[in-house]
Amino acid sequence: MAIRGSGSCTLLTLTPSIRVKRGIAIFATLSPPRNDSTVNWVDATSGFFDKDSRPIMLFDGVCNLCNGGVRFVRDNDRNRRIRYEALQSKAGRKLLRRSGRAPDDISSVVLVERDRSHIKSEAVLKIMEYIDLPFPQLAFFLQFVPLFLRDFVYDNVANNRYIIFGRSESCEIYYD
Repeated sequence: MAIRGSGSCTLLTLTPSIRVKRGIAIFATLSPPRNDSTVNWVDATSGFFDKDSRPIMLFDGVCNLCNGGVRFVRDNDRNRRIRYEALQSKAGRKLLRRSGRAPDDISSVVLVERDRSHIKSEAVLKIMEYIDLPFPQLAFFLQFVPLFLRDFVYDNVANNRYIIFGRSESCEIYYD
């Protein structure tokens, strides 16, 4: 959880709860702001796009659903228009920061393009635009579903992905 104040983001850390007579009281403490604000993550990760301009799909490397999704995209991407990187990898963590997300945030698939990033259902639709027919056409029609509804469905699946689909012991690596 974060509190925004005067142009910076302050991390709110919850301490263990203390039981009181009629319920639970939760105390919060403020952590000092992170010192990584001096790093321009777009410049720091521009090397990922110097020789290869294809977008990078960041995925949860130990999630069976996510690994299945990467296999599905690879099978339907005959022209190899997308690259893949696990969110947990060193490169994945840097690209998460480039996308304005915490480096340990594995809650969403992220599609990182040279000049912007997409998360949640927007990332899924954008990925569908890159792969073979009929998925670009399907993405076109799904864009008319309101974002809050698409992200509601996405969040419910993402929050239960380990329970429903399980997790693997290690990340499957996908090379081109």
